Amino acid sequence: METINIKCVASKGAVIPEYKTAGAAGADLCALLNESLIIPAGKFAMVPTGLFFEIPEGYEVQVRPRSGLAAKNGVTVLNTPGTIDSDYRGEIKVILINLGESDFTINSGDRIAQMIVAPVTQATFSITDSLSETERGAGGFGSTGISK
Repeated sequence: METINIKCVASKGAVIPEYKTAGAAGADLCALLNESLIIPAGKFAMVPTGLFFEIPEGYEVQVRPRSGLAAKNGVTVLNTPGTIDSDYRGEIKVILINLGESDFTINSGDRIAQMIVAPVTQATFSITDSLSETERGAGGFGSTGISK
């Protein structure tokens, strides 16, 4: 298990990420707001958490939507999954978009997203004149069909 050092604005109510069940892959990220934030239908907002991470080199934190917010309210993470690199030291903020039909209100302490800690593999990129052949080849979107 990796350790992520966290600096937080605890005096203002920042919430340390937490896994809600033993089998949870994602830990919840909560909003830290001075006052309620309303995201109108069709609009987006950057929501602060009051958290600052020191992610170990070779890892990233992915920010993903909470399924309940998406299913019940149409609220999701705009750049999903958002990536927080190991060398970033600024405040963690979540870009939420309201795809629902009604305005959505966020209060300080509300669970707004989840974070996944994941290993990172960096590649070497090499220029070539040809690529190996595959059965799919250059077939793009939908080229493999939708039925068995």
